[in-house]
Amino acid sequence: MRSTMNVNTAKRHAVVESPYGPLTLVATDGVLSGLYMTGQRHRPADESFGERVAAEEAPFPEVVRQLAAYFAGELTAFDLPLRLEGTDFQRSVWDQLVRIPYGDTWSYGELAARLGKPNASRAVGLANGKNPVGIIVPCHRVIGASGGMTGYGGGVDRKVRLLAFEAGDRD
Repeated sequence: MRSTMNVNTAKRHAVVESPYGPLTLVATDGVLSGLYMTGQRHRPADESFGERVAAEEAPFPEVVRQLAAYFAGELTAFDLPLRLEGTDFQRSVWDQLVRIPYGDTWSYGELAARLGKPNASRAVGLANGKNPVGIIVPCHRVIGASGGMTGYGGGVDRKVRLLAFEAGDRD
């Protein structure tokens, strides 16, 4: 994951179809800053996404290309510049999420331990739920300590489907 920051905040967005429903892609100053699903918890108001543009307009073509390759089972890791806005702790959690291998899962406790904060499972869960770039920053790969499908901002049903897809279930 390549992360960039800038003080200017010009936003624009595009909506693309996916096997998991429409995805709203948001760019801030030409860098992907959001990927939101329909009905997603912690989804900002649509008015905050800026002007709607075609998915063929920059910077969205490369995002769309990589998402299509992912959904075709041809891409297991994204390589896109991202602008992730959050607290230092949230960004540290999101930085760890991209380290979870495709098709694998980590528990909230394991993620907290990797951050050097073994008692921070709950805080990790809260930061995970506020991930602004779902799928690309794979928060769906975090599960409960018992292996259970705990919450997912895009809905537990989507989480189950994404994990099954990454495990090889292409139906």
